[in-house]
Amino acid sequence: MADMSDVKLETAPTSKRFPTTNQAKACYMYYNSYHQCKYDYSEEEPQCAKLRGWAMSMCPIEWVENWEKQREAGTYPGPVPGEGTKAAH
Repeated sequence: MADMSDVKLETAPTSKRFPTTNQAKACYMYYNSYHQCKYDYSEEEPQCAKLRGWAMSMCPIEWVENWEKQREAGTYPGPVPGEGTKAAH
């Protein structure tokens, strides 16, 4: 698991797509967007760092830790960057 001590937590900007009563959908979207950005560019990309900060500020740490374990085990149920690029035989 990556060291989270370097993450600057700040609230993500408001979005009409997500009502303020439940931020679970936004949390999940930002988490997956961060991993896609990291795959497309690098972890040091400023936009990727921003997405990571938003995800970490919105998602319960238990969720993130569980999702990271699932990614490492190959059992993450969400979109996995690069997964669709392999040819099926």
